[in-house]
Amino acid sequence: MNESVFVHPTALVESDDVGAGTRVWAFAHVMAGAVVGRECKIGDHAFIESGATLGDRVTVKNGCLIWYGVHIADEVFVGPNVVFTNDMRPRVRYQTGPEDWLETQVLAGASLGANSTILCGITIGESALVGAGSVVVKDVPAHALVVGNPATQRGWVCECGAVLGPSLTCEICGRRYEHTASGLAEAS
Repeated sequence: MNESVFVHPTALVESDDVGAGTRVWAFAHVMAGAVVGRECKIGDHAFIESGATLGDRVTVKNGCLIWYGVHIADEVFVGPNVVFTNDMRPRVRYQTGPEDWLETQVLAGASLGANSTILCGITIGESALVGAGSVVVKDVPAHALVVGNPATQRGWVCECGAVLGPSLTCEICGRRYEHTASGLAEAS
């Protein structure tokens, strides 16, 4: 592990693959085989299982559970108590293994609100915003705003986080967007 990684004395970091400038706070657990990028912030009581990956500058707030097969890209915000899943048919009597689990992708710049639950096998698009308490059961397009249980799309958001109006132009930063096959993309 890099010397510039800060690990709180009560945290447990078993992984050798934690990037420079990352900070791991009290009672967090990063298992061997997990990959954590540079300049990440991992809050109290977060759990990151082997086989999970975090990009650079990811914020994982307190109490998050990130399991094997969850892949989080750069500059993603994972709000307090966000829970991921990786097994569509969990049974004690008929246990499955990593070859049966579904991978989940959270693309760059996305934000996951507090207490949201993310089912396995889906992709959350770039700069998407998942509202607090939402249960995400299907793919989320880039820049989509989704809320509820099950989460449904209620609009679009700018890269800066502002909700976009019908013109798809941000009233805060001025970015303009256009529809694409994967959601929205900034207009050239």
